[in-house]
Amino acid sequence: MLVNCVAYRRGERVADIPISDIRAHLTDPGCFVWVALKDPAPEEFERLQEEFNLHELAVEDASRGHQRPKIEEYGSSIFVVLHMIEAEGEELLTGEVAIFVGPQYIVSVRRDARQGFTEVRRRCEEEPDLLKHGPAYVLYALMDTVVDRYFPLIDRLTREIEDIEERIFASHTTRAQVEALYTFKQRLMVLDHAINPLLEVTSKLHGGRVPPLCAGLQDYFRDVYDHLQRLKQSTDNLRDMVNTALSVNLSLITLQENEVTKRLAAYAALVAVPTMIAGVYGMNFRHMPELNSPYGYPLTVAAMVAIDLYLVFRFRRAKWL
Repeated sequence: MLVNCVAYRRGERVADIPISDIRAHLTDPGCFVWVALKDPAPEEFERLQEEFNLHELAVEDASRGHQRPKIEEYGSSIFVVLHMIEAEGEELLTGEVAIFVGPQYIVSVRRDARQGFTEVRRRCEEEPDLLKHGPAYVLYALMDTVVDRYFPLIDRLTREIEDIEERIFASHTTRAQVEALYTFKQRLMVLDHAINPLLEVTSKLHGGRVPPLCAGLQDYFRDVYDHLQRLKQSTDNLRDMVNTALSVNLSLITLQENEVTKRLAAYAALVAVPTMIAGVYGMNFRHMPELNSPYGYPLTVAAMVAIDLYLVFRFRRAKWL
């Protein structure tokens, strides 16, 4: 689906144009065209490939989807893939945006993503001095927006892990907490798969050999790189917190099991003493202490109670009961 197709000249918006008029605007050296697509049909891709002379390998990657974040150069043009992560309930859904950038065009193709880039277009049009840099500045604005959308997800995951830790230290160390931690770790991996490859992608746009198309905008792409570094540090910290929480949770479960074992051992000892004494007197020997005494039975019961009371006292001091 075609979202919009707009022509710009020297940082100013010219007009919304149909795809059939793209070639006419590209004859003006000071003009570039920004096309936005969402889940396009194959024939739309073919039309754009013809209009902008897009490389067939880049078109193949964009049409198939499921690519890792990357940047590839094809002559004077570049092809960029970014992951768009969106929260839906407890899940993190992964979409993609493929961006074709040339000297006089930029084409953004969204797949499996609900959030668009309307605010990016508005932001660019409100900064005509920067938009004079052409498609490269639009590429920066798109990358910056995608990266900035990761921060609320990091904040959400941080609140989740803090909530799980509170439940763990509130003695709610159940199987559900372990499952919650593993589910959390899976969501964190989704962000990792979007952020880590993008660090390598962005580093190619501000350091070393910069594509000629992006020359003059290294400071802006470095800012995106700095944001990604912060995100990576946050995900690393969250991963450490998850691993620590897992270890603490399992340790607390082990301590709880030890407490239960000690209590069972204490109760078993309390039962064992009367059982032993009763077992001795149940052997029916003729000659046994106090067998013919009228006080034999109460003395034996009293001895059982006294020994058990002593054991209860010792177990409580040892915090077994």
